[in-house]
Amino acid sequence: GFLHSLNWAKNFRENHLWLIALLPIGGFLIGLLYHRLGKNVEAGNNLIIDTIHEPKQVIPLKMAPFVYIGTMVTHFFGGSAGREGTAIQMAGSIADQFSKPFKLSVQDRQILIIAAVAGGFGSVFGTPLAGAIFAIEFYFIGRIRYNALFPAFLTAIFADIITKLWQTPHTHYHIPSIPEVSFLNIVYAILAGIFFGICASTFSKMIHKTGAIFKSVISYPPLRPFVGGIIVACGVWAIGTTKYIGLGIPTIIESFDQQLPAYDFAIKMILTIITLSAGFKGGEVTPLFFIGATLGNALSLFIPLPIGLLAGM
Repeated sequence: GFLHSLNWAKNFRENHLWLIALLPIGGFLIGLLYHRLGKNVEAGNNLIIDTIHEPKQVIPLKMAPFVYIGTMVTHFFGGSAGREGTAIQMAGSIADQFSKPFKLSVQDRQILIIAAVAGGFGSVFGTPLAGAIFAIEFYFIGRIRYNALFPAFLTAIFADIITKLWQTPHTHYHIPSIPEVSFLNIVYAILAGIFFGICASTFSKMIHKTGAIFKSVISYPPLRPFVGGIIVACGVWAIGTTKYIGLGIPTIIESFDQQLPAYDFAIKMILTIITLSAGFKGGEVTPLFFIGATLGNALSLFIPLPIGLLAGM
């Protein structure tokens, strides 16, 4: 339901581009909703992580509709955001409602939420294996909780099957050619990895820093996404294209087989950082796919590996 409505919102916006001018109003409404009614679910993914680490109160069920509405508004009016954060929060908050009726122990409740994260992530991207691994690492970065392994895989696989039964389209990325493994190609891959790592570090630091700036400069929370919406909407108008807002999937696909402007990744990064740090809802994984794929595309200008392989990397 979420993916189908997200596609509808994107198509409607692209056919009615004047809606982007209303992004600040949409941002204000999201901010007002969370400020008045959703302060206890505003932490989003962090609340899910905290509950897995130290299960206390049941995650409020209202997290699911709130993050759904917030994400739909963000995409409908042209914010630059993803979708995995929404899927994780909807799945985690719905799943945790079963903790009390089934009198789950602390450990079982942790496994339930980990499995929910796997189902949410795996079904929204059509990647159940990645969803399960993501959820298991969600508990402790870089460490695996083995007793959650089977439930996470099972939930992700079933969630993916159900999503496909409802004929929900997923994007497939294809790397046309992969060269032979050689010493030189490994060196090129390491070089590319360094660039991707620097880019990721920059994104992570900037999103925290920009969020702190919004909070320090604007004390009234609903005004933060309002101002952020003005900046993004003006940016889209100045650039003259909508390729950098929303999920940006068409550009990701293009990056695998044709040369794109070398600055694509930087513009997407700036708009995504402003959108999310201002308080709009969604996620950051799909925008990061955009940033990574277009950065790989740009690296092909001086790293002699196939353009599709660098985009995939």
